[in-house]
Amino acid sequence: MRKTKILPWTEDWGKLYKQEEKVLKEIFKVELIDIFHIGSTSISTIGYAKPIIDILIVVKDIEKIDLYNGEMQVLGYEPKGENGIVGRRYFPKGKENRTHHLHIFQVGNDHINSHLDFKEYLLKNPVEAKKYGELKIKLAKHFPNEHHKYQDGKQQFVNELADKAKKWASQRRFSY
Repeated sequence: MRKTKILPWTEDWGKLYKQEEKVLKEIFKVELIDIFHIGSTSISTIGYAKPIIDILIVVKDIEKIDLYNGEMQVLGYEPKGENGIVGRRYFPKGKENRTHHLHIFQVGNDHINSHLDFKEYLLKNPVEAKKYGELKIKLAKHFPNEHHKYQDGKQQFVNELADKAKKWASQRRFSY
């Protein structure tokens, strides 16, 4: 059973991302278009996060990503296929003590901009980010051994933030 562990934000998460970015760029270099650090560990203004580095990779052809499953397993990643999101390839690393979540999408997939807009919105709106961090702490205290309840508890708030981010980002010029 996965426990819900929330820690104060640290610059170390950015360093861990950079280390993993180098390795992943080398593996996916033929298909890679871009790579990003996403999720709460990439947003200092949230203040707290599960110590899991979320990584978003944009690729040319999502179907070819399955060919890399063996290499990813050697690195400790578990290939999960779409894992509930059509057009995605998902690779968690670390089994019960997860360290990374890798989300791979083909260029043009709407989920790419959703993730990037969410991050940018919270970076530019620190009050909203702080509220999100406070909710994470509250839920983690209530559900330390029931990760699914922690996730369920924050889902409505995350959906509201995602809607705000989408509206806010509609002014952006660049998109994948």
